[in-house]
Amino acid sequence: MTKCLLNSTWIVLLFFLTTSTLVACSGDDPADELTEVPTPPSGEDEADNEENSGGNNDHESTERNITIAVNGTSFTATLEDNEAGRAFAAMLPLTLDMSELNGNEKYHYLDESLPTESYRPGTIQAGDLMLYGSSCVVLFYETFSSSYSYTRLGKIDNPGGLAAALGSGNVSVVFEVQ
Repeated sequence: MTKCLLNSTWIVLLFFLTTSTLVACSGDDPADELTEVPTPPSGEDEADNEENSGGNNDHESTERNITIAVNGTSFTATLEDNEAGRAFAAMLPLTLDMSELNGNEKYHYLDESLPTESYRPGTIQAGDLMLYGSSCVVLFYETFSSSYSYTRLGKIDNPGGLAAALGSGNVSVVFEVQ
């Protein structure tokens, strides 16, 4: 009986140790990262941060306002207040020869990488300016669903007429700080 009790104790102890180890490592499963869909910070949080920091810095907000010009038509856009948006702003003015893709976007691979903070937006909006990977600038001119991950660079404030201005082929697009 003592031998049976001893074996039962070892089995319970082994079960406990195995279960504890599995629970402790469960956060390291790469599959968890694939299903996790972080969301970008909302504008409300940014406004709260500005209030808490003692007000707006006009220099910073000016650098976030840019003009995107294509085929004689200009659009105002606001860059995200993130590392990628600031790094992109530091590159301006910039003229990019953008290629057509899928009837909904223009893209250009930069010579250098930008910081990334990618997430899956679910729905891409016309006027979204995104970074695919770390060096592909993408300007979307149609709204559609997507499962791809992007880092948000910014957004055209009023994308009306953007699709017509960009046309159906490759195009040269000028990005400038206002």
